[in-house]
Amino acid sequence: MVGLFAVFVGFGKTFIVPVRHGTFSAPAVVYVHGAFAFSWILLFISQASLIHFRKYNTHIIFGIAGVFIATGTAVTMIPAGMYAATRDVKQGGGETAISNMVGVVTSSLLFLLLVIAGILNRRKPATHKRLMLLSTVVVLWPAWFRFRHYFPSVPRPDIWFAVVLSDSLIVISCVWDKMVNGRIHPVFKYAGGFVIAEHIFEVLYFDSPGWRIAAHYIYDLFS
Repeated sequence: MVGLFAVFVGFGKTFIVPVRHGTFSAPAVVYVHGAFAFSWILLFISQASLIHFRKYNTHIIFGIAGVFIATGTAVTMIPAGMYAATRDVKQGGGETAISNMVGVVTSSLLFLLLVIAGILNRRKPATHKRLMLLSTVVVLWPAWFRFRHYFPSVPRPDIWFAVVLSDSLIVISCVWDKMVNGRIHPVFKYAGGFVIAEHIFEVLYFDSPGWRIAAHYIYDLFS
């Protein structure tokens, strides 16, 4: 439910409201990516609810559909990011616009790796559900980052919205784990810690000389 809130608020100004008013225009892949990513959030809610109500067989069936949705989300993330980068370059974004492509690729790979790990550990419920939660946190961070449009006076939105706010879900999960289960599950410790570390790394090195070299390579590769 928190994920739905983040999506509707975060993408409200930049996508949902403009689409509703007919003022948003983009290639079809942008809409397709949005549909896949939103479907993943809905699937996550459905899967958790199905387990809660002991609908295990339905959960398994939906999980098969989840493989398709996860793949679609990760694959369409690249062309959608390319469109945004090219658009921002034309609007004067320069090198910084192209630099965004590194984050797009790392998010796509990180999300897909977490989902694959979750599938491989589907017979270990405690591990499986935590990996799927982390994959959903990765999908949600662009929505949290867009909260900057509502709070333009907040300094360093890349820190406060894309890291602190987004990854607070991981910290809250760790606290819950400790309070309810008496320990923090290794998935939250190591995989969750890696997600937070990766986001911090991006903030620290974004748009640096080495970063720009990697970004140009990615941009040229998919151009």
